[in-house]
Amino acid sequence: MTTPYFARPEPPYYVAVFTITPSGTDPDGYAEMNKRMLELVETHPGYLGRESAVLPDGSDLVVIYYADAESIRAWKRNPEHVVAQQLGRQRWLASYRVEVARVERAYEFTAGSGVDAASDGGG
Repeated sequence: MTTPYFARPEPPYYVAVFTITPSGTDPDGYAEMNKRMLELVETHPGYLGRESAVLPDGSDLVVIYYADAESIRAWKRNPEHVVAQQLGRQRWLASYRVEVARVERAYEFTAGSGVDAASDGGG
């Protein structure tokens, strides 16, 4: 499943990239907790949006967009999220990787538009 593309703000903004390999243990519990965390993060200050996909090996790739680095740090400390992190390590996850980055520039192409719009002219 892939979440739909959403319009991003002008850079700079931040992303947290999660590559998650579920253990396969208690898949219903994992799905339920994942749904709750997605609902909760959408109400978190600084949250801008997200995209996700299931990779060919069955891992989940989730990119969450934030206004600033402090929003990401605050989300990591959210009490309900802390419990989910602990349960994930104990029950549901074989592995995960988190990468945090500041997006300095962005550009995109849309067929038929005739332009490759770069925010700073560079690629």
